[in-house]
Amino acid sequence: MATTGKVAGIIANLVMVEVDGPVSQNEICYIDVGGTKLMSETIKIVGNTAYVQVFESTRRMRAGNPVEFAGHMLEVTLGPGILSRNYDGLQNDLDKMEQVFLQRGEYTYPLDENKKWDFVPIAKAGERVSAGSWLGEVKENWIGHKIMVPFAFEGEYSIKSVAAAGSYGIHDTIAVLTDAKGQERTVTMVQKWPVKLAVRAYKEKKRPFKIMETGTRTIDTLNPIAEGGTGFIPGPFGCGKTVLQHSLAKFAEADMIIVAACGERANEVVEIFTEFPELDDPRTGRKLMERTTIICNTSNMPVAAREASVYTAMTIAEYYRAMGLRILLLADSTSRWAQALREMSNRLEELPGPDAFPMDLSAIVANFYARAGYVILNNDQPASITFIGTVSPAGGNLKEPVTESTKKAARCFYALAQPRADSKRYPAIDPIDSYSKYLEYDEVQKYLNEKIHPEWVPNVYLSKDILLRGREAFEQINILGDDGVPIEYHERYWKSEIIDFVILQQDGFDKIDQSTPIERQRFMLDRVLGICKSSFKFDSFEEVNPYFKRIINTFKQMNYSEFNSDKFKALDADLGKILAEREVVHAN
Repeated sequence: MATTGKVAGIIANLVMVEVDGPVSQNEICYIDVGGTKLMSETIKIVGNTAYVQVFESTRRMRAGNPVEFAGHMLEVTLGPGILSRNYDGLQNDLDKMEQVFLQRGEYTYPLDENKKWDFVPIAKAGERVSAGSWLGEVKENWIGHKIMVPFAFEGEYSIKSVAAAGSYGIHDTIAVLTDAKGQERTVTMVQKWPVKLAVRAYKEKKRPFKIMETGTRTIDTLNPIAEGGTGFIPGPFGCGKTVLQHSLAKFAEADMIIVAACGERANEVVEIFTEFPELDDPRTGRKLMERTTIICNTSNMPVAAREASVYTAMTIAEYYRAMGLRILLLADSTSRWAQALREMSNRLEELPGPDAFPMDLSAIVANFYARAGYVILNNDQPASITFIGTVSPAGGNLKEPVTESTKKAARCFYALAQPRADSKRYPAIDPIDSYSKYLEYDEVQKYLNEKIHPEWVPNVYLSKDILLRGREAFEQINILGDDGVPIEYHERYWKSEIIDFVILQQDGFDKIDQSTPIERQRFMLDRVLGICKSSFKFDSFEEVNPYFKRIINTFKQMNYSEFNSDKFKALDADLGKILAEREVVHAN
């Protein structure tokens, strides 16, 4: 018999419920407000009082309103038809809602219950299977969507029967399994899973060693992210977080993109809905939305719904990872998620941490980031979730609690700098403050040196050193004046500018320069460092600026030309002529 209760107190969307039976942590309940049932989640239990956060507005709610508990945690519905969908944080299909404004208490089924899917069996009768094992496949757009043994099934099962190839609905029986006690269990194309429990449909989680190419040079060259790795992009408003995420979605080496717009400004969420369906997919030649799912909540929605959206997105990512796919999960912005945590923590009167965020904010963030990763499935197939979140620190302060907590969990730090954005140096990732901890892993260093260039990692560190020395020289020139420093300071500064203009900056409007393959990145970095390692003879500082500008302009034209085309080779030859104009001494 389901546990019931009555509303005893209300603090915004935190409601105290007096219950008449057992209640579990994170259990879902429905509060009846004038015939409208509002979904809520249990977040704290004290005696016979359950504290629940309501996923809707609590307007017109009164003490005494009846409450019914569902007997399960907040969960998502998993099955074919998730791709190309627009969901809110509770996995309601937004395209099924006809009103201009979302109606309170309106919940829609996330999948199409009428559609038929062409099923092809993979497993055979008599085989032994367990949670996550592949039983068959249907085509979802162009992705092979695996029908699996539900994650909730424990232990091993024997397949009694598998449906023959044919057209089936999501609720039709696809397989019949027999457990160790001889009891039969049916499997359909649909299963459910709690969003706050990680899906473990794999036999081991490996430390990532393969770099995920993103096409963005300042990431791939200087601060690479490993496949199955984690990173985040903090930065003030207007520095290009959303644009950078759009670029990553288009060009990153991933099979599926999941975007969690977890409570950012409403206009940016509208941009995601309107722009993503129009973006062309350079990998398939089709629309990017065909391999994308959007989970969206705007800032005018209750905080609880914003908190749920990131967990919903990660659970869907884990589901598709169990199919052997490479998933790129983008969250914009996790600051809104953290603010939702802060609001509920304050209403629960918990001991506040810095800036009134929960004391355990770092642990919550770390636990969530840990759900990404590179795994080996039970059938020895590799799969991964690469997670890149954005953080919107108030006033661009990168020392605030959410940024600091995320730095402890994420392995890549891509700090967007306001001065770079103001000077139109996009992507505005600061090359000095940003880092990738994957460069410290022995297996990653070995992979980069073997797959790209024998001296790739040393060259990356050399590039960062040149950029740092160039910034120091620029500060000295600004303080002492052009004629107040030695000529070598000017040369040092302009060498760093070559790396900045040629490697770090990209033109998102140019079809060639908007994404750069790693082979081309290797070639250009080799050319650039060849110049940076050389010494030039100048008679005065006035000769330095125009000479290096000619070099930079030639490099920029190379960036706009097809790699190894006749035009590209001609520009490379012109670069050689410019270098030959002055006495050049190459360093050892």
